[in-house]
Amino acid sequence: MLYIGCHLSSSDGFLAMGKTALALGANTFQFFTRNPRGSKAKAIDSADAAAFRALAAEHGFGTIVAHAPYTINPCSKDQHTREFARMTMADDLQRMEYIPGNVYNFHPGSHTGQGVETGIAQIAETLNAILTPDIRTTVLLETMAGKGSEVGSRFEELREILDRVTLGDKMGVCLDTCHVSDAGYDIAGDIDGVLTEFDKIIGLHRLRAVHLNDSLNPVGAHKDRHAPIGEGYLGIDAFRRLVSHPALQGLPMVLETPNDLPGYAEEIALLRRLHGEQ
Repeated sequence: MLYIGCHLSSSDGFLAMGKTALALGANTFQFFTRNPRGSKAKAIDSADAAAFRALAAEHGFGTIVAHAPYTINPCSKDQHTREFARMTMADDLQRMEYIPGNVYNFHPGSHTGQGVETGIAQIAETLNAILTPDIRTTVLLETMAGKGSEVGSRFEELREILDRVTLGDKMGVCLDTCHVSDAGYDIAGDIDGVLTEFDKIIGLHRLRAVHLNDSLNPVGAHKDRHAPIGEGYLGIDAFRRLVSHPALQGLPMVLETPNDLPGYAEEIALLRRLHGEQ
C-alpha cells in the first residue's frame, strides 16, 4: 500500500484536511501544528478531531505527519530560544493527543556557532525534558541538508541524538529526499546504498516517514531548495525507485514540493502510477 499525501493548511481543522486529502487522491497528509513562522496555536476542537479520526479509519488513512514550526531551535546559543522550543514542542505533543498514534516531525536545529557536539547535547536535553511515557505520538528528527550550522545532515549526528534520549521508543526519523541528496547522500543514483548506510548507522526500524521532494541543486550542494517531482536533480526514475522500494512500504510519504492543490493532485497521481497502482 502506498500512503501518499502532501502538506495541507490546518486552518480549517482536522476534518477539513482529511476531506481535502481524499479529494486529492491522498491517504495521508502533513500539517503545521501552529503558524510555521510564529508561536500561536489555534485551539483544537475535540469534536472535529473525533470526526477526523472516524473519517481516517473509514478510508484507511496511513500515519499522519505533524510538523513543528520553523521558529523553534532547541540548540540555539540563546537560552530563551531553547526554552521557547521546549515549551512549544511540549505543548504540541499534548495537542497531538487528540489524534493519537501519529508522528510529530521537527528540524533538529542549528547550533549557531556552538559546535555540532553542543548542538546534539542540547537537542537531546530538550527531548528528554518533553518526552513522557504516556504520550501516544512518535517524535521524528528530520534529515537536514547541512546548510549553515544545521545539525542532522549526517546520519551519525541523528544517531548520536537518538542515543542520548532516555525514552528512545518515542523517537524516529523522517527522511527528506531533497535534504539527504543535498547533504551528500546519492539517493537518486544509489538508493540501496543510502538505505543500507541508514540501516547500519540508525536502523531502518527508526525510519517512520518520508518527505518526497526533488532538488534544485546537485548532490552535496547543502542548499535545501525543493523542486517538483521529476523537475530537479533527483529525476523521475529516482522517485519510481523510492515509492516502490521494499524498505519504504507502509511509511507515510509526504510531498513538500512548490505546488498548489491541483499540482499536488497531479503529483499524487503520478507517484501512484510510478508505484504501479494505475
